[in-house]
Amino acid sequence: MKNLSLILNAVLLVAVGILYFLHFSGNSEQSFTGGSSTASGNLSIAYINSDSVLEHYEYLKQERVRLEEKGSKMDSEYRNRAQGLQNEITAYQRNINNMTYNQQRGAEEELTRKQQNLEMYQQSLSQELMIEQNKLQKELYDRITSFLKEYGKDRGLQLVLKYDPTSDVMYAGDSLEITKDVIDGLNAKFKLEKSGGKGDSTKVK
Repeated sequence: MKNLSLILNAVLLVAVGILYFLHFSGNSEQSFTGGSSTASGNLSIAYINSDSVLEHYEYLKQERVRLEEKGSKMDSEYRNRAQGLQNEITAYQRNINNMTYNQQRGAEEELTRKQQNLEMYQQSLSQELMIEQNKLQKELYDRITSFLKEYGKDRGLQLVLKYDPTSDVMYAGDSLEITKDVIDGLNAKFKLEKSGGKGDSTKVK
């Protein structure tokens, strides 16, 4: 079960390391909180702190809770099956002296088959969690990039950078940061989705 727990931890930290380095085009001259143009005026750049976005994005918080619950359920089911097999092994060891050779051989073959099935079950659980992890990675990436594309178009941005300890950006002025706008916009859009409403969440107030 150790491998299953490790994969579950990976799922819960799935957001760490997601890279999004996007180019945007747009002609809007609307003002906004954060972002700036270069001296030539031909390139408008902004950045987001990805760690903060992932920490405060309500969609990801919800998905973490869901995966924690699913992982706990899987863990419980596995442990129940493993305990059941252990009980059978204990019963076999207790009664082995009262069994004929053929009975012993048949019991051992059956226990071996069940052990193999249990291992296959564990592998299937691990595979299922890995699939969930990949789906969440893609969904998270698609949600953030989709929002940033609209956000960038509305505000005339040509480039949005990811700024965190793992990025290549060594320094960025505060005036370029749009992290709060992006967090507020993502959460507003997610809230609309949950309520079944429609609206433009890139219009941050």
